[in-house]
Amino acid sequence: MLHKKISQLAYLPLVFISLTACNPSPSTSQQVPKSLNPTKLQIESQIVVVKPIVSSTPISVIQNESNQVGIPESAHHESIMELSNPAIKSSEQAIFPTHRIIAYYGNPLSKKMGALGEYAPKTMINKLNKEVSIWNKADPETPAIPALHLIATVAQNDPGTANKYRMIMPDDVINNVYELAKQNDALFFIDLQTGHDDIRKLLPRFEWILKNPDVHLGIDPEFNLISSKAKPGTRVGTYDASDINYVTNYLQQLTTKYNLPPKILVIHRFTKRGVTNAKKIILRPDVQIVMNMDGWGAPELKRGTYRNYIVPEPVQYTGFKVFYHNDTKAGDRLMTPSDILKLDPQPLYIQYQ
Repeated sequence: MLHKKISQLAYLPLVFISLTACNPSPSTSQQVPKSLNPTKLQIESQIVVVKPIVSSTPISVIQNESNQVGIPESAHHESIMELSNPAIKSSEQAIFPTHRIIAYYGNPLSKKMGALGEYAPKTMINKLNKEVSIWNKADPETPAIPALHLIATVAQNDPGTANKYRMIMPDDVINNVYELAKQNDALFFIDLQTGHDDIRKLLPRFEWILKNPDVHLGIDPEFNLISSKAKPGTRVGTYDASDINYVTNYLQQLTTKYNLPPKILVIHRFTKRGVTNAKKIILRPDVQIVMNMDGWGAPELKRGTYRNYIVPEPVQYTGFKVFYHNDTKAGDRLMTPSDILKLDPQPLYIQYQ
């Protein structure tokens, strides 16, 4: 039974958002972040338009209609800065299995897409800090690391001028959420909803941000619809092992090229066909794969999805998503860390939306 957000189509009102500039602060030197120091997220002055979209996670940002993404996709991106998150001390150090990641997911330009954008930055950071603290108490032997997980490419109900049914967030939006993560000793993930785009063409565009040692990647099969040509929000998409092997090979090459610690790849899944030929997925020495249970509903339904679609094909490590609103809207309780820790295998990546 599908219990994902695919049937919960929503509209966003037409609004205008004005955002102001920010200055990065230096990172601290502690090895594993124990708590977060809230800071404001301020974004470089610009006007963006949030348009109504029929999608399970609706958002549209228009900055340049001729190009749809605000900058040419062929633009050459230099490294913004040379930074090292205190959670990672050397290129030899992997996060899993010695630590657990607690991530807030969403987009700062929409309150409908998850906790990252639902709350003001200071409130959001405080809430994430509390979740990290709760997880550390529930499992002190696996220290929790906070993370911000940004939807950097958002599936669209309309094809746009590129005819790809996806919207790439402006670099300023991505970089400023990254700044917020760094200022609070958190890891940073970018998530790609490809629509009708090819992951092989889209992913290299983000080398400018993925070349940083504390930046990781998520991909969402639900919104990879290049084969079916269905509109996002009308059908659940899929990734094959061949697609995932391309992504992990790309990340592996980045770790070599820039002398980086292992990268993490989060793959969202809540259906059998969400990932095909999983047994053919290649494990690479410097890429850690997380198969993330991405369905919402009552606790027993979420456990069933985990048991049916994650446990048989975990690939390497497992993750689990908690939906603050969708999990409880029918009157069901929110699953707690103690509930999730009873799963076998225990998830090492926990995402809150």
